[in-house]
Amino acid sequence: MHASAPEVIDIAHRGYAGVAPENTRRAVREAAASDATMIEIDVQPAACGTPVVVHDERLEGTQERDGRPLTDAEGPVRETPLEEIRSARVLGTDETVPTLAEVLEAVPETMGLNVELKNPGAADLRVGESLAPDERDDRRAVWEPFVERVVEVCDGFDGELLFSSFCEGALAALRAVDSRYAAAVLVWDDLEAGFEVADRYDCEAIHPPRNAVAGTALATTAYAGFPADEPSIDVLERAHEKGRAVNVWTVETWSQYDQLAAAGVDGIIAEYPGLSSR
Repeated sequence: MHASAPEVIDIAHRGYAGVAPENTRRAVREAAASDATMIEIDVQPAACGTPVVVHDERLEGTQERDGRPLTDAEGPVRETPLEEIRSARVLGTDETVPTLAEVLEAVPETMGLNVELKNPGAADLRVGESLAPDERDDRRAVWEPFVERVVEVCDGFDGELLFSSFCEGALAALRAVDSRYAAAVLVWDDLEAGFEVADRYDCEAIHPPRNAVAGTALATTAYAGFPADEPSIDVLERAHEKGRAVNVWTVETWSQYDQLAAAGVDGIIAEYPGLSSR
């Protein structure tokens, strides 16, 4: 086991989606009033290109919700008019899908904000891949118009900003659009690919799934595309050698939190507030 980190950053996943309607202004406000240090949100474009805060590609998406649709509207987010998106009610509540600008207004600048670049308005995302040299410019070009819109909206926010993505094209576009901002590569099922992308764009952080940290009981459980095997790469050692933070997703229990905190991760992306035993 690695030495315990002096402090673990609590990152509220979609605004602590376990206790509030995810990615909404209410979720953000409640997370800001809790133990969170940073709030994580997902962004993608409406049909007009305006960045909206929503996770699934479709408004009626059921991913990770036991078959329950995300909103009472239907259709691909990228093909839906902005006003229709903004009136879509989230998970049976009165909360509606907000724009990125509306979420930023709800986040106090004492809080950090992790903006996950989820989708640029395209079907082919190349999730979790380390791209060949002849593909990188093409994927950057796909993402760049949307990333420009996101950065423009975020430019007036004075709090800490961290941009993350599973897609190399998104990180390439961020570095091309504005290299001032911190970047993190999200890892799906290939740790080596994640580190290659982190090196290529000099990312400040890497975000692996919770079972990718060697030496924990979680490492022998299947999750997020990884089998129930001890990881072949020591994520903490490799990341920390390059000065990168390791922020792990998505933690749901006290036991998971304590294992990862004891292992020495820098941040924990959590579904619920109050998981820390500190």
